[in-house]
Amino acid sequence: MSPDSPFPVVTDDDSETTVRSRDAGATRRHLLTAGRRRFAQDGYSSTKVRDIASDAGVNVALINRYFGSKEGLFEACLATARDELGRTDDATSSLGDLVEKTTRQISGPPSGERTLMMLLLLRSSGDEGADRIRRNTLRSFAEQMSAAAGWAPGSAQSDDLMLRAQIALSTMLGIALLRASSTGLEPLTSAGAGDLEGPLRDVITALLAPPAG
Repeated sequence: MSPDSPFPVVTDDDSETTVRSRDAGATRRHLLTAGRRRFAQDGYSSTKVRDIASDAGVNVALINRYFGSKEGLFEACLATARDELGRTDDATSSLGDLVEKTTRQISGPPSGERTLMMLLLLRSSGDEGADRIRRNTLRSFAEQMSAAAGWAPGSAQSDDLMLRAQIALSTMLGIALLRASSTGLEPLTSAGAGDLEGPLRDVITALLAPPAG
């Protein structure tokens, strides 16, 4: 087996328990990756667990073993998207930083992992736990945007800024959706980071920049 294989290689130093644990971790990761892609592209209702298992190269029974159900896998996929897309660093504190981060999120290939994770946030499962994660993740993104414009909970402008941030977020998600759809809308579909940054800066600045004076 090649060194790049995601599955473990048994050596004389490996115990059976350690190898089994590594196999479980790799299988879980493969199922999350395959599930994220299927749910984002096909929607929750149209996604079949046997297709996810086939994409991951594992037995379909392992979905129930590791996630309990299709709903459990969907919820785990959402949690992963939340953790990946919601990462921030101390430098992300200005509108300029926000535009740069936003551009990175949506300018990848339409079938790329980050785009698919964003599309996953638009998919409802009907499962209360999963949909709560989805709403909280979207709300967290909007709070990051409004915070860059000076938003603070309870402030006089908090509701207005939050609404503006959510409109900006809707623009961002709409771009990701159109780029990943089969519409082939040009030049949007083929636009790269350099093409998107200027227009996104105009939109986000118009919505969130403090008024002059």
